[in-house]
Amino acid sequence: MITRIWEGRTKIEHSDIYTKIIMERDIPDYKKTEGFIKLTFLKRSDDEFTFFKLLTYWTSIKAITNFTGPNLEQAVAYKEDEKYLEDFPGNVTHFEIFAE
Repeated sequence: MITRIWEGRTKIEHSDIYTKIIMERDIPDYKKTEGFIKLTFLKRSDDEFTFFKLLTYWTSIKAITNFTGPNLEQAVAYKEDEKYLEDFPGNVTHFEIFAE
């Protein structure tokens, strides 16, 4: 099993709308992808930004390409994200899960 980790941030005033976008657009997109197992979405805020961290779990690296296409290291981003993310589009990291 592989974990794919993405991190991003929005200005604090965009936190609620970006959270809603994640819930309504992003999570359903992950769930319909072959090889997807589960996800954990985290967020925290300070006075200026909301920081998001996404951990998605996949059956294999090959399964991740069902979602990303051939460029595994670049975050999957939607055009609308440019309005909200400070670090658009960003990169991701992958880790093999060897114990739970």
